[in-house]
Amino acid sequence: MGSSAFEVLTFFLKDYKANTPQKLKIIDAYLLYILLTGINQFLYCCLVGTFPFNSFLSGFISCVASFVLGVCLRLQVNPQNSSNFCGIPPERAFADFIFAHVVLHLVVMNFIG
Repeated sequence: MGSSAFEVLTFFLKDYKANTPQKLKIIDAYLLYILLTGINQFLYCCLVGTFPFNSFLSGFISCVASFVLGVCLRLQVNPQNSSNFCGIPPERAFADFIFAHVVLHLVVMNFIG
C-alpha cells in the first residue's frame, strides 16, 4: 500500500507541474504560506497561551479569511472554471481580491485595538 500511495503522489506532482498554469502555482504557493502561518499561530496559542486574546483572534481570523479569499481568487482565475465565471476577467478577480484584503485588514487592525 505504501508504494501505491507513493506512486499516486508522484503522478499527482508530475501532472500538477505539467498541466497547472504558472499563475495558479503562484496562488497555490500563497495559499500554502497562509495555511502554514495559521497552523503556526494555532500551535503557538496551544503551547504558549492566549494572553492577548484579541491579537490571537485577529491574526488567526486574518489567516483564515486570507485563505478563503485566495481560494476564491484561484477559482475565478482558473481557466477550467471560465464557464462558471462568465464576464469576470482575471484582472477583475484580482482587483476584487485586493479590495477584499484591504477591507479585511482594516477590520483586523480595528479589532486588535
